[in-house]
Amino acid sequence: MATGHIDPQRRERILAATLDLIADEGVAGVSHRKIANRAEVPLGSMTYHFTGIGDLLRQAFTRFADHIVAVFEQHLSRAGSREQACEAVTDLIHTLSEGPRRDLILAQELYTLAARHPEYRELTQQWMRRSRHLLEQHFDADTTRQLDALIEGLTLHRALDGSPHDRELTRRAVARITAA
Repeated sequence: MATGHIDPQRRERILAATLDLIADEGVAGVSHRKIANRAEVPLGSMTYHFTGIGDLLRQAFTRFADHIVAVFEQHLSRAGSREQACEAVTDLIHTLSEGPRRDLILAQELYTLAARHPEYRELTQQWMRRSRHLLEQHFDADTTRQLDALIEGLTLHRALDGSPHDRELTRRAVARITAA
């Protein structure tokens, strides 16, 4: 780790540490001191890089949303046909639900903030617009809205269920929504 004024990765380490801390303790457990300790940076650098805890949380959650949109893009960009897009949505649901528990926790923490605070609601709306834009490359607007809700819902259900449903059930759900 670089010391002194030359530490180009400091801001990124702070954002990563913020997300890790949220995943471990929830938004309620976040403080400048805890984040600085986790990121191994001086406490004063927190206010150098961010105007306050709200700014830090928004930027950290924006980074998280960018990550999830990249996962959407990775799956959907490979689809060349409607059938392939349906299979990509099925894969996406399973990738998200079987992925790091950290991502599930972060999404739920962001949704809770969005339910209470307009600035986080705007962030989640931007995330949804970006995800839907990727889906709209393969499906009409109404189908896209339904698929987006299905992806969110099935991801959560599969991740929290003691015996999650299999890929075939997901595939049938996607087929029902995308049937012409």
